[in-house]
Amino acid sequence: MGVEILIESQQVLQVGSFIEGLELAVSWPVIGWMVVGLLLGIVLGALPGIGSPVGMAIILPLTLPLDATSAIILLASIYSGAMFGGSIAAILINAPGTESAAATTLDGYPMAKNGLAKNALAIATTASALNGFLAAIVLVLISPILIGVVLAFGSPEYFLLAILGISLITIVTQGSIVKGIVAGALGFMISTIGTGILSPTPRFTFGQFGLYDGISFVAALIGMFAFAEMMKLAAQDMIAESDVEMTGSIKDGVMTVFKYPKTTIKAGVIGMLIGMIPGSGATTSTFVAYAEEARSSAADGFFGEGDPRGVIAPEGANNPTVSGSLVPTLSFGIPGSGSTAVLLGGLLMHGLQPGPGLFGDQLHITYALFISLFLGNIVIVLVGLSVIPYASRITELDTDVIIPVVVVLSFIGAYTLNQNWYDVGAVLALGVLGFYMVRYNYSVIAFVLGIVLGPIAEENFFRSLQISGGSYTIFFDPINRPLSFALTLATLAILLGPFLKPYIDRKLGRA
Repeated sequence: MGVEILIESQQVLQVGSFIEGLELAVSWPVIGWMVVGLLLGIVLGALPGIGSPVGMAIILPLTLPLDATSAIILLASIYSGAMFGGSIAAILINAPGTESAAATTLDGYPMAKNGLAKNALAIATTASALNGFLAAIVLVLISPILIGVVLAFGSPEYFLLAILGISLITIVTQGSIVKGIVAGALGFMISTIGTGILSPTPRFTFGQFGLYDGISFVAALIGMFAFAEMMKLAAQDMIAESDVEMTGSIKDGVMTVFKYPKTTIKAGVIGMLIGMIPGSGATTSTFVAYAEEARSSAADGFFGEGDPRGVIAPEGANNPTVSGSLVPTLSFGIPGSGSTAVLLGGLLMHGLQPGPGLFGDQLHITYALFISLFLGNIVIVLVGLSVIPYASRITELDTDVIIPVVVVLSFIGAYTLNQNWYDVGAVLALGVLGFYMVRYNYSVIAFVLGIVLGPIAEENFFRSLQISGGSYTIFFDPINRPLSFALTLATLAILLGPFLKPYIDRKLGRA
């Protein structure tokens, strides 16, 4: 009887939170910031070298005057809009605005060369928005399950989950595993600069009072994404070197998506499932969706030559990946991409703690975010189809204009945070570091996660030891804390597996 009452009360709480979230999502100015974020995302996504991580990093410190809900919805809308915006440059000039749009170039650009640029852009708009719309509904439906999972985690589990998240990033992202671990560990080390979390002792400040508050993770995000990308973009003169001819039919492009419902739905499922895996991101999901469609449609396909299914698949996977990536980010504070790392930074900056908070007292904010993604995809359709005739103009911007604007906004944003010039210096130093990390194939995402998750991991580590009376067995106690034990084993398997695999293979081969 008591269990039934508890379940019923939780259901009432969820319904009440959903209604409150719905009212919040459609209220002013929240819905206005959603539209602004989507428009910014589309423009930033269409500019190669910019994309959602850079745009979100620049905007992040400027959200300080906003309330928490408006700020998070603005950032998430930039992320969602950029997923579609990246397809514009990918289709028109074969230069994807975002990494996730790289798969779209394989058939999108050939379609544009074949005189079907408007068709390809309409396909991208419709497939991206339609599946994003459906994925947002799925998010709302599975949220009661997430609540139960999140509430099962305590301090030991959150510490181990942070370590597991860094471990996953080092394995999934490109490059050497050792380089990934080094990048994550370096980020953790930088997060320890400043006054200790559980003691007032300054650490690694070298007597500089400006470092007592540590290196701002927002400044780190701006430097690693915005400033570093501008250094890379400085090698180009123009976004596009030649004019793009806009021909084809928008109406035919929209109808093409509905001619292939199986392709569209399958891409959405792939995008959402892969998005839920920390470290995968939209680049992985779009290429997996494209590869699966090319495999299943090999009999009648002409992939690489302008097959419309080659645009539907990656574009149908990108926006569901946004919804999927919110699951580990909001539930456990483990982002799987640069964009979700910035979004996590926004949550922390506005006092929103991933985990029980966002699925407990602040559940209405979580629902408001999900509903905004749902509504935002309607805006993507309306705006996306309207700007198609003029889309080529955005690719003609001069980098001499883009770079100074982004750099100036980066420095202003960093200083605005705490009126601390050390934050500006951090943007410059970490921007240069980020540029060379990318050049030498070190994981920038692992580094950023180390900085963002470092304080969370440290606080939960010491809190766990306080709970256990200083005993480390709390992290691998299969009887009393089976979840901690499972997370420890998973982390060890991920970190040691690649090194032990050749040895195991040799042993099995000899056997």
